[in-house]
Amino acid sequence: MTKLTFVLPAGEREEHLTETPTSAMNVARLKGVRGIEAECGGALSCGTCHVYVDEADMDKLPPASEEEMEMLSLVASELKETSRLSCQIELSDNIDSLILHIPATQY
Repeated sequence: MTKLTFVLPAGEREEHLTETPTSAMNVARLKGVRGIEAECGGALSCGTCHVYVDEADMDKLPPASEEEMEMLSLVASELKETSRLSCQIELSDNIDSLILHIPATQY
């Protein structure tokens, strides 16, 4: 299980324990986390599941693929070194916890 924490733009935190394997986007959609639109359903074609990975957690994830980086270049909110698409963040038993910050806008 992975403890996934979403930090909303105003600073509120939502914590969810989730079975793995799954994506961070799937957890957000199932739990109704505000700010994760995920219009393409995880097909890596819209960029509306953009998040900022907490700096302390960046080493828990593999680098973004070339395709993900291309889609990230099109997101509406500020692109940062910690930017990822939550549909591409695969949670596994190797990740005990992860903190994701949701940007103020996906459009």
